[in-house]
Amino acid sequence: MAAFKTLDNLTDITGKRVLVRVDLNVPVKDGKVTDATRIERVAPTILELSEKGAKVILLAHFGRPKDGPSPDLSLGLIIPAVEEVLDHAVLFASDCIGAPAADAIAKMNNGDILLLENTRFHKEEEKNDAAFTKALAANGDIYVNDAFSAAHRAHSSTEGLAHLLPAYAGRTMQAELEALEKGLGNPVRPVVAIVGGAKVSTKIDLLMNLVKRVDALVIGGGMANTFLAARGTNVGKSLCEHDLANTAKQIMIEAATSGCAIVLPEDGVVAREFKAGADNEVVAIEAIPADAMVLDVGPKSVEAIKSWIGRATTLVWNGPLGAFEIAPFDAATVAAAKYAAECTKAGKLTSVAGGGDTVSALNHAGVADDFTYVSTAGGAFLEWMEGKVLPGVAVLQTAK
Repeated sequence: MAAFKTLDNLTDITGKRVLVRVDLNVPVKDGKVTDATRIERVAPTILELSEKGAKVILLAHFGRPKDGPSPDLSLGLIIPAVEEVLDHAVLFASDCIGAPAADAIAKMNNGDILLLENTRFHKEEEKNDAAFTKALAANGDIYVNDAFSAAHRAHSSTEGLAHLLPAYAGRTMQAELEALEKGLGNPVRPVVAIVGGAKVSTKIDLLMNLVKRVDALVIGGGMANTFLAARGTNVGKSLCEHDLANTAKQIMIEAATSGCAIVLPEDGVVAREFKAGADNEVVAIEAIPADAMVLDVGPKSVEAIKSWIGRATTLVWNGPLGAFEIAPFDAATVAAAKYAAECTKAGKLTSVAGGGDTVSALNHAGVADDFTYVSTAGGAFLEWMEGKVLPGVAVLQTAK
């Protein structure tokens, strides 16, 4: 990974206007933030800049506005939650450019924190429009990007600003990039990847990239059924993309060529109904009943997965091994996650995980805090795992 500047490279910033791109796209219900994780992730950067006497000006998007400003997508709604996390007053400007922003910034004292209105209220934001980017840049002296979760988008506030202002990575961005470098960029081998989830079709690029870069690829979830079927196994009524059999075969061929072991379930937990507490049984993978569906990998498979984790020095995880949202089909995911956490805490494993369902699964298992790093980035994390260039990261590596 090319070098990038961090807050450590910022010396005297007292009185400087620092534009900080953060991810405040948090869930809100009945006017209240229901999960402040993303606010908590960016708090260290915001507070560090504030404590150093900078005028901290936050840029963020919220939701997907279609026709300009919308009251229910105003960032003003989340000010109370941001203030609670930061334990610091947060000012607000009704626009991210023009007079509202300029007037609010002019009134700031050193150390103040100001949140500008939703950048996506301007359609030019997502187009990375030059004039809009210039208008944003007029509000600051320095640009800090702390929103890895938006780094896969080449928008004005995530990519364009780094061409106009001295650009730095915030603490969350820095931690994410350092963790990803340990995970796949320059990992200590052996490297094992666990990929689960429902469909192969959503992760073809991911799987193709991983088999070239890891020593073993554990495949679970519904997508494992597609690989099993491609291998000739009857998967009954299990979720399976039979039309992707050739794709699955190509991935397995590429894995063999690259020296990557493909680890598929040896047994499975099957049921006739997809509901909590449904009658279920463990069967060998070659003995799936025609009227049943696999909803989790079985205990023999879990032991095999734990064995691979135990041999690994680096683990990258994306996606659950089964239908973890419904008991008892969460058993495999929980068991494997707890073992990975145990190895991590023992100093034997660097564990990097990410993706929406993955974060939920690790939280469900109660081990998210025990992994080396858990990314909340979603799409950006997946695109990184696919080996794609992330515009918001690439520009930090080239910015002057």
